[in-house]
Amino acid sequence: MKKSTPNLMSMLHQLIAIPSMSSVNPSFDTSNRAVIDLLACWYEALGFTVKVMPLPRQPHKANLIATIGPAQEHGKNQGIMLAGHTDTVPCEEKFWRFHPFRLTEQENRLYGLGTTDMKSFFALIIEAFKRFDASRFKQPLVVLATADEESSMEGAAMLIQETSLPVRSAVIGEPTGLKPVNAHKGMIMNGIRLIGRGGHSSNPALGLNAMEFMHQVLGELICWRDDLQRRYQDNRFAVPVPTLNLGHIQGGDNPNRICDQCEVHFDIRLLPGMDVQSLHDELHTRLKTLLAGTEIDWEFFPLKQGTPPMLTAKDSRIVKSCELYSHAAAHAVAFCTEGPYLTKLGIDTVILGPGNIAQAHQPDEYLELSSIQPCVDILAKLIAEHCL
Repeated sequence: MKKSTPNLMSMLHQLIAIPSMSSVNPSFDTSNRAVIDLLACWYEALGFTVKVMPLPRQPHKANLIATIGPAQEHGKNQGIMLAGHTDTVPCEEKFWRFHPFRLTEQENRLYGLGTTDMKSFFALIIEAFKRFDASRFKQPLVVLATADEESSMEGAAMLIQETSLPVRSAVIGEPTGLKPVNAHKGMIMNGIRLIGRGGHSSNPALGLNAMEFMHQVLGELICWRDDLQRRYQDNRFAVPVPTLNLGHIQGGDNPNRICDQCEVHFDIRLLPGMDVQSLHDELHTRLKTLLAGTEIDWEFFPLKQGTPPMLTAKDSRIVKSCELYSHAAAHAVAFCTEGPYLTKLGIDTVILGPGNIAQAHQPDEYLELSSIQPCVDILAKLIAEHCL
């Protein structure tokens, strides 16, 4: 029997009130355990079996897997997973009109950090689930709540070791305007560091200028980008080619000293079908060839774990279901999600949630009140189709 759980607005207030920011900068990074523990309490009260999984490298953070329905029978289950991340990006309160950790209803919107990206989704799942008698489920319903999506992706990455996910389909509730997404680009962020030899600028022979060699490396990166864009194209995307952005460069310490170190950081947005390791190997080979025969030392290194691209076939059951219930065609987007980690487990995955990506990572993040009931209705239809 279901125990009582808070009403929707109470759940949203509680979720938004708990900071759960993840960041590569330790001064902004916080634990998500309070959110996970709150969700565990709610889902256990509804009859779910809850598993809390601390992250291997960050045990103060955790994933949650909540399951209800028939026990797993290998190869037979057709249930559904509803998934999302519990962390948010950091915020600077001085740029907000409303308190980021206090749910504020105004202008037919709910303001607060995580309203659209994406803690609210877990409360909407509960609202949809309350319509059902789970004893009638013939297939399992799984709720997945992850940690660190906005920074390391460690929460999603650890799922690759998880073998107890008895579903064939998943919906991740990232903000898509309730329009299904079946494909998105991947992303890798890398750095190249050149190490030369410092010296007095009055005589270039006294040193080895890393900045001058970086000029050659930048040219090689641009040539490689052009080559990738000739080789890979996908017209499902608004930008139909892979992109390479030169985002940060630093080097040297004084105009009258030969630059002994120079470093560039860049990102690449991958199309489906492009392999992260193959790209790393290809660039490493190009750099090795470019710098062969020079005295410059160099390093090529990842800045963070890359996210692969995602593609779920348009004729898959979950894509068709999401198109039917949302009255919208599946499409491709440029932003990344945890979807590729689920597809690697053999789970057909669609990205579909309330709110718009334009509201994510912005001051005064908000969720339109008008999107709540349509989202709950779509989730209820998905649960009915895949679990009853």
